[in-house]
Amino acid sequence: MRVISPSFEILRELDHGSMARRIEFCGRVCYKSEEKISDDSAGPFITNILKRGHNSVAEMAVLTIKVTADTQSYINHFYELVPRYLVIDRLDKATLLITGSVRGFRELFMDHPAVKMVKGITAVLAGRYPLFFDDLRPRSGWLPQAGIALEKVPLTEVETLDAGLMARHRFLAVKFITNRAVTHEIVRHRPCSYLQESQRYCRYDKDQFGSEVTFIKPMFFDENSEEYKLWARAMVETESLYFELLKTASPQAARTVLPNSCKTEIIVFASLLQWRHIFKLRTSTAAEPSMRELMIPLSDKFKVIFPAVFPA
Repeated sequence: MRVISPSFEILRELDHGSMARRIEFCGRVCYKSEEKISDDSAGPFITNILKRGHNSVAEMAVLTIKVTADTQSYINHFYELVPRYLVIDRLDKATLLITGSVRGFRELFMDHPAVKMVKGITAVLAGRYPLFFDDLRPRSGWLPQAGIALEKVPLTEVETLDAGLMARHRFLAVKFITNRAVTHEIVRHRPCSYLQESQRYCRYDKDQFGSEVTFIKPMFFDENSEEYKLWARAMVETESLYFELLKTASPQAARTVLPNSCKTEIIVFASLLQWRHIFKLRTSTAAEPSMRELMIPLSDKFKVIFPAVFPA
């Protein structure tokens, strides 16, 4: 077996690449197939993911747009839809600031294909990002809607918004390497998006995993203590039982013996507003110690990167 310490990585470099590359990188964490990423792998990966209905992967890239309508009823009708997965603010009487994931904009059209504002937004996005919308193309094609104008807002502009708007519209991903007890708690934060290493598909007896199970070092026990030795013995026995089950059972069946101490990778993608809420709960003295071990240093880094939203 292998024992490692927990860690995190703020995935800021993903913010400066294409949405397709971003989605592929995050999606492959589930299957631990990052080695398959190539110059032309993103398109087929995303097409296959969308075809199979793995919609959570399409939540891992967001874009911000300004939508202007010259008719008030268009905006009023749009508000009445209560669109899912979208952050919407009114900049003035005729202009909306909207941030949403690929999934959010796809499902907006799937749920409301006849609404003029929706058709106008989707037509522009489909022209710019055909990979994400080609499978939804109407028979008549993507037709622009008169009276509706759309402008993509670059990330650099999102970061110049006032602190309140930036907190709502600036999203950031963090990859955690931690144990499954911690991730069981992280995923309780509802408005966030998650992708996690899947024990259903990953076989830890394969060479890509070193033919061993990796566990997260527990912060509760000193390495020289009897408690740590007892924990380590339990992990060795668990690994042996897991490998024995894999001889006749599938990974999803064999994983039932794996404990909370198993190492896992999870990407958490959320607005700065949601990160602020997470830090408030998960850095307090009442929070689980293994969670605090990660969240306290992470929150310190957010304070440096976005001081207007996370004051020291």
